[in-house]
This record gives sequence, C-alpha cells and structure tokens, in this order.
Amino acid sequence: MRYQTLFLTGLLLFGGFIGSKACTVIAVGKNASADGSVIISHTDAGPDSRIFVVPGRTFEAGAMAPVYLDIQDAHLPLGDDGRILGYIPQVRQTYTYFQSAYSHINEFQLGIAESTTDQRPELVADIENGKQIMTIEQAMIFALQRYKKAREAVLFIGDLMTRYGFLPSSGTGSETLVVADTEEVWIMEVFGIGPVWTPESGKPGAIWAAQRLPDDQATMIPNFSIIKEIDAKDADNFMVSSNYMQEAIDRGWYDPAPGKLFIWQEVYAPIPAEYATSRFWLFFQTFAPNYKQWPDRFLHGNPYKGINQYFQIVEPLSIYPFSVVPEKKISVQDIIAFQRSTFEGTIYDMTSGPQWLVPDGKGDYIMSPLATPFPGSELRKLLEITYRRPVARHRGHYGMVNQLRGWLPDEIGGVYWVYLDNPYFSPYVPIYAGNLSVAETYAIYDPEKYDERSARWAIDFVDNLANLKFQDVINDVRAVRDPFEAEIFDKQSQIETEAQRLYKSDPASSRKFLTDYSNGLMNEVTVMFLELRDAIITKYTNNRE
Repeated sequence: MRYQTLFLTGLLLFGGFIGSKACTVIAVGKNASADGSVIISHTDAGPDSRIFVVPGRTFEAGAMAPVYLDIQDAHLPLGDDGRILGYIPQVRQTYTYFQSAYSHINEFQLGIAESTTDQRPELVADIENGKQIMTIEQAMIFALQRYKKAREAVLFIGDLMTRYGFLPSSGTGSETLVVADTEEVWIMEVFGIGPVWTPESGKPGAIWAAQRLPDDQATMIPNFSIIKEIDAKDADNFMVSSNYMQEAIDRGWYDPAPGKLFIWQEVYAPIPAEYATSRFWLFFQTFAPNYKQWPDRFLHGNPYKGINQYFQIVEPLSIYPFSVVPEKKISVQDIIAFQRSTFEGTIYDMTSGPQWLVPDGKGDYIMSPLATPFPGSELRKLLEITYRRPVARHRGHYGMVNQLRGWLPDEIGGVYWVYLDNPYFSPYVPIYAGNLSVAETYAIYDPEKYDERSARWAIDFVDNLANLKFQDVINDVRAVRDPFEAEIFDKQSQIETEAQRLYKSDPASSRKFLTDYSNGLMNEVTVMFLELRDAIITKYTNNRE
C-alpha cells in the first residue's frame, strides 16, 4: 500500500504539477528593447497548438457570448471549444484575432501572454465544487475580441474574473497574464477565491492585481507570482480588485497592524520551489548580471558541482525584483535564445552530470553523444538523473514572441513569432497581425494520430529521433534551421518595406503579401523537418555500427 501511495503521488507531482507549471513569460518595455518595440513572449503554451484566424463579426443587440471550458483540447475539431459553462453579454463588433490554446494577439497589436502560477490550496476551486466559470484562456479571447489597449483589457479581464469567478484550467494553479500594446505592458495576477463562492453572494469571484512594467525595464514570470508591494492609490501603475487586501485579512494571512507591509507575493503564493527560483536566477543572471551578486550556479567545468548539497544556495525570493533595467537592450532574437535555454553550463543542466561521461579511448572522459537535455522518465530512472525544469521543454506544445511596434500600421507592426513543439528544435516564423490566414500545416494537429501534413508532428518526429544520438542530431538540425531563421530576420526590413509600399495604395494587397510570405515560411518548415526526418533516420539508423 505504501508503494502504491508513492506511485500515485509521483503521478501527481510529475504529471499534473510539472505539466501545469511549464510556461515561461518575458516582457520587455519599449525603452528596454533593441528596436523600440514592446516585446512579450510565452513558451510551452497549452496542448492545442493549432493556430487559426477568427475574423471579427457584427452581432445583433442583446446577443450573448458563450463561455467555453475546452478551448485547450486538441482532440476536438478545429474551432470547436467544447462545453459551454454559461454566457456573457456580446458586443456589437468583435475584432479579428489568432486563436490557439492560449490566444496571443489581435489585429490591433493587443498582445497577451500567460503563465500558470501557484496559489494557496484554500483558494482553489474546480468545476466540480465551485460555481466559477471563467478560465484564463476564455478571458484572453474575450479581451482580444473587444479591446485595442492593454490597460482597458486588464480592467475588462479583472471584471470578468470577479463577476463570473475564476476557474483554473491548468491543474489547480492561479494565473499571470502579461497584457501589452505598442506603448505599455501590464503584469496581471489572478488568484482564486475558493469553492465557497457563488455569483449570488455579490462578492468578487477572484482576487487580482496588476502592475505596470516601467518602459525601460524587463521582467520574467516562471510560473510564480512577481508582484510585491502594491500602491492602490497609484492608478498610473497599479490596478486591483476591491478585495485584493481584505481577503488576506479575513483569512488571517495578513495583519494590517501599523508598519507591517502587505507583500502580495508572500500573502497569496505558497513557498516557492526550484522550478521557479531556477528561472528567476537565469533571467536576472542573463540580462542584469551586475545588478547584484547572484548565486553562483555555473559548473565551471566541475560535473559534480550540481550534486554537492554543501554548494547549493537557497536564496530568499525577495532578492529578485519585480523588474530590472537590462544591461543591454533586448532583441527578439535574445528572447528566442532564452526560450531555447536548457541551463547549459549550470547545475541545472541535465547533460552535465557524471552519468553522461564515457571513456574517450585516450585515458580521459568525454560527454556521451547520447547526452540529452530532455531525458525521459525511464532514462532518468536508469541513470539516476534529477529532473530539472529547463526553459525549453520537449513537451512544450508551442510558444511565441510578440513584437509590437506603434510606428507602423497595425497590420504590419504586430509580429507574432511562433514555434511549434519544442523551441530547442523548431524555427520561429513570423505571422503578421494583419495576416488573412495561417498555413494549413500550422492548423493541423491530432495528438492521437501522426499526420505528415502537420508541422508540429514533423518537428516532433525529429525531436524524438534525436534520442538516437542527440549531440550529433541537434547539430544537424541547427545546420538547416539556423540559416533559415537567420534569413527571415535578415529579410524582415525588406519584406516590411514592401508591405508598407503596398499598404499606402491598397492595404488589402499588403495584407495578402504578408500572408503569402508567412504561410510560405510555415510550409517550408514542414518540408524542412520531413527532410530532416529522412536524413536523420538514414544517418543514425541502428543498422550501422
């Protein structure tokens, strides 16, 4: 019985827990970015990686909009969002947006990124024991359909959550959104209210707070709260629900005695775990290495350093600020590089342990070509590898970087850079805010059936084949992917100049031009990875010595 309990506990921890604490989000203010754009990003988004355009529509007065539960379910037909939990009033006119498990951008360069975070167990409610109906992905869609500006979208999402009740949809977690337009970025954190809430109570159905990111700063959310002190009177930089502090007082989590600070992060989030603190450390060490003396987690050539408990530092979460001025302006390519991180050269690098060392035939040891930063559960058991949660994940579904630029027409200024499956393998391709469609290959995915038409399946196939000889295969992938991706960035200005020329006389032709360009790149990705599949299985087949 004891072993059965341990097994079930393991399933919960390594299935539900890790699976729902997987999204890394980065936000960069317009004066902190290399080109003056606002940048937000989201890795490891939900399981339905299919991306498609939902055109804006006009509705009759009095129409109601359904609130769906199953937006993230990739098993449902494209466009079918599953069960309806309730309805909210519809607006007269909705805007065009791009839908996926988490919908990230609309035609007016309103962008939203999401990271499931952690909350006290008393705040959790689910569809079985609560009356809450508003998931975060549904709220994101409603906001993208109705708003152009980040500040207005935050207030609207907050109203949805308090009025209809926040319903967790990724495990039992709370949620953090980064809501941005071409001028500003807001970090919005939403916590539950517990199963006792009902709409008839008249009380808020969620606890939420939002803080504006300074224009010259950047931040990162690693599935954990980052908001600390709140000045509710500073309307330029904070927005809060009416119960943002009172709920903590009523539950005995905060004593409002004079001189005692209310620290949002400490009150509503539990004690942090390494899945969050490791990424806090990596972000600030990468973009602000001299801000303060961060813990030294680099290996410095010692493969045993990561297993020495006398070395490892357990730092207080308070050392990590809400945001920071980066020491070098941050580009889209910098964010992509971070999204591909597997903590190379640090104690969290799963390829760095002594388990991977093999004789080189010359009296020394080298890393095995089988060493992978994505060891599966059976391999971790066999080699006794401690699981470390990297930024890039082989079960990553899909992700994005939004590049938002106010000096260009919205149709051209908003670039939705998308990867599929695993950013460590996948190229990023640009989808413009004015694009009329998304290539079919990026809208085909059935997790239960392999399909050669699907870009995600093509990339996933290569990701799996890499286990034949990971260190060699990833070099083969980079040899094809990196020049393809570099050419996209090299040609970005040229493509957008032509799009602007067309836009001046005929916006429709400009949108078609960008759509054809983006869709062509997506089709190239699928062909690229099908060809890589064939080349890799031929080169590394186990029929060879």
